[in-house]
Amino acid sequence: MALTKLTLDFETYYDKEYSLSKLTTEEYIRDERFEVIGVSVKVDNGETVWASGTHEEIADFLSEYDWKSSILICQNTAFDGAILNWHFGIKPKIYADTMCMSRAWDGVHKSASLAKQSERRLGKAKGTEVIQAMGMRRLTFSEPELSRYGDYCINDVELTYELFMQYLKEGFPVNELKVIDLTLRMFIEPTLQLDLARLESHLYDVSRRKERLIEEAGVTKEDLMSANKFADLLRGVGIEPPTKISPKTGKQSYAFAKTDQAFKDLLEHHDDRVQALASARLGNKSTLEESRAQRFIGIAKRGILPVPIKYYGAHTGRWSGQDKINLQNLPSRGPNGKKLKNTIKAPEGHVCIEADLAQIEARIVAWLAGQRDLIKAFARGEDVYKLMASKIYGIAVEDVTAEQRFIGKMTILGCGYGMGADRFKDQIKAMGNVEIPLDESRMIVSTYRNTNHRIKQLWRDANEMLEYMARGEAVLFGKIGVLSVNAEANAIIMPNGLPMYYNGLHVTGQGQYCDEYGVKTRNGIEKIYGGKVIENVCQALAKLVIADQMLLIKKRYPVALTVHDSMVALAPKAEADNAAYYVFKCLRYVPDWAEGLPLDCDVGYHEYYGSCGDNTDEVTDYCKERWSEERMDIIGQNGNKWSEKYD
Repeated sequence: MALTKLTLDFETYYDKEYSLSKLTTEEYIRDERFEVIGVSVKVDNGETVWASGTHEEIADFLSEYDWKSSILICQNTAFDGAILNWHFGIKPKIYADTMCMSRAWDGVHKSASLAKQSERRLGKAKGTEVIQAMGMRRLTFSEPELSRYGDYCINDVELTYELFMQYLKEGFPVNELKVIDLTLRMFIEPTLQLDLARLESHLYDVSRRKERLIEEAGVTKEDLMSANKFADLLRGVGIEPPTKISPKTGKQSYAFAKTDQAFKDLLEHHDDRVQALASARLGNKSTLEESRAQRFIGIAKRGILPVPIKYYGAHTGRWSGQDKINLQNLPSRGPNGKKLKNTIKAPEGHVCIEADLAQIEARIVAWLAGQRDLIKAFARGEDVYKLMASKIYGIAVEDVTAEQRFIGKMTILGCGYGMGADRFKDQIKAMGNVEIPLDESRMIVSTYRNTNHRIKQLWRDANEMLEYMARGEAVLFGKIGVLSVNAEANAIIMPNGLPMYYNGLHVTGQGQYCDEYGVKTRNGIEKIYGGKVIENVCQALAKLVIADQMLLIKKRYPVALTVHDSMVALAPKAEADNAAYYVFKCLRYVPDWAEGLPLDCDVGYHEYYGSCGDNTDEVTDYCKERWSEERMDIIGQNGNKWSEKYD
């Protein structure tokens, strides 16, 4: 049965202090000041209808439509869809969003606003009446004013519908519409809950610890404001101060400005000592951990947790966090490790099932490069970290120590994109607090490259692709049927047809071995090179893999959250083992374009999200044992299509 297309736009009250520029979407919609001024709805290609009235009158108007057999189309559906559900109890069959489609189809470097989309794709303008409505409640509008406001809203709906149909005409991937729906549903139809008591206890502990850390450090205002003294404070907690080239002097200086990304990263560091120092230098009263805890407390007092994940948040297509809580970056290590995660819980009688695609990027880079020995080792379930360590240290695999295995792990996970010795040395220290000499770091990096010559060649191929792309010339790149290049658009085309743009690609100068390239980003010109391209590609492909897998999981269990290469589904506690096994099988699913990609995953479950790792080994072993027994019956002769048995 064909779905009805219902295009919708709400107009709501706002003022200088109460607006989406001041509040998060969740705060704004749940605020007591919230009021619907009016709403416009268009059924398929029919006439758009405007309605304004009391809450009850709007509810009656909306109830006339068959939402359960419809696809909801909006510009910023997280906003309009949340109003539909949270205030009117309406849940359409599918959620679509032209803003999401723009980010994927046009690239994140272009504005996804309705005005900009309409200008570049339809050649039409968007009105400005909304600006004139600031501070006006429904009853303060005169009839002519409300009529003009309705015309403005109708025009927005018309533009949104035209854009949606135009994207479909241009070939926007249907499967990505399903991914958009999955992503929006996490926010619009929330399922996860927050433990208020745990949050308040955590906030108290974090605040006390921050005060104690600053006091114990004996930090003065002079220490914080002096770049050299602040750098020494960072070194004292094991952090090498970030640096930059000063735009004024052209010389290297410390990156301690509040706008420097490297300094912002210190505010999100897993070590709360680093957070405390960075926060104190900025004069902030709260560290990031405190601010997040406070935001979580506010959400908990207003209701359950809508998961704000931005579809196509990065130019690789990966999701990103939004609404000022960034669930993509909750700490898992350090003194506050998993504390916030352990305030997020499943509904009563349910468990969170967390599954993670093990070493997915390392597996993809080996598969993409055709590094057969590494592919086979992954496929056989061998300990590739020990194998790498044995080559680094020239010892038998069985003689590898835990410390050496850690080095092997960091090598496999970190060197696949051309990382140099200096950076590898710093990463080892940051991740494991392990100091290695620079000569040893050089030896490790060299061993990886000499061992994985096909991966090294893949970087060269990517650099050559940049050369052709910068000239606007056609070139083959990567596996046939997986990647292609649109040089004219400065884009690599993914297997689902979506582009990954390198906006404004140009030659910046001559390097030691070849030309050096730059691309235009929101942060200015950034360097791009073969290894970085491969990192982008592998992250983009990993996103496609887990997106397909989440769509499979959704057929049985709601997907509540995704963080990079992991996801969380919800299942009744009584069927936790069977549900975990189903999720495990879904994360073994290999898309057609990725034939031969060796996948593996870890899975665990618990009432609290942060504690899913407590039984990961046990649950994963259980799933692997069942998989070993049932695999041949399940996959038959067509391994990539086993999931059809579960449709």
